[in-house]
Amino acid sequence: MRILLVEDDRTIASGLEYSLQQDQFETVLCVDAASAKRVIREELETIDLCLFDLSLPDGSGYELCTLVKEAADVPVIFLTAVDDEVNVVMGLDMGADDYVTKPFRVRELISRIRMVLRRYQKQPQAQQVMQLQHVTIHTLEGKVYKHGEEVVITALEYRLLLIFANHVGQVLTRAQLLERIWDVAGDFVNDNTLTVYIKRLRDKLEDDPHKPMLIQTVRGLGYKVGGG
Repeated sequence: MRILLVEDDRTIASGLEYSLQQDQFETVLCVDAASAKRVIREELETIDLCLFDLSLPDGSGYELCTLVKEAADVPVIFLTAVDDEVNVVMGLDMGADDYVTKPFRVRELISRIRMVLRRYQKQPQAQQVMQLQHVTIHTLEGKVYKHGEEVVITALEYRLLLIFANHVGQVLTRAQLLERIWDVAGDFVNDNTLTVYIKRLRDKLEDDPHKPMLIQTVRGLGYKVGGG
């Protein structure tokens, strides 16, 4: 797996590059937006995942994310020193698949990377179609359709939707959802982001996001999805 790492702090970049290579990832390191843009233009077809620092001396990770998503279906994870909802929502709206807040633990980051990569990898299994009312999920392709039209969703949104699809009619608490979104027990989960992901799924999948019928809130308990 080849990762494009864009980080202007050379100390952080060197440490990350070493750790990723120890985990058998190949890395392409850029320390500014200009060199990253060259890689995106010339080598994106060889890149499996992008790690973008949000703040760069000559640009931003947002700009790079837009370039990647316009050119190919390559996952993007943001590295950010700012942990607030505005930055999270902006990144997700641009198509980012996840974000990690500095300072972070390397094992946490690698866990997130592997989780996102699994979303994008084809699995050697028979095609499975899951139906939730007017929403259809093709699990082999990792694609979601609303009334027959494909809807583009991020890796975490997809993972959350699959959790609901596998528990139709059941009430799932926020704690249960968060444990299943990440592949660990939740010691680095930001509970506030769950609200963001639920909202994004409703905006993309509900006929009327203000009166959700697919992903319903069960007051005081959590959320429930009905089939149909």
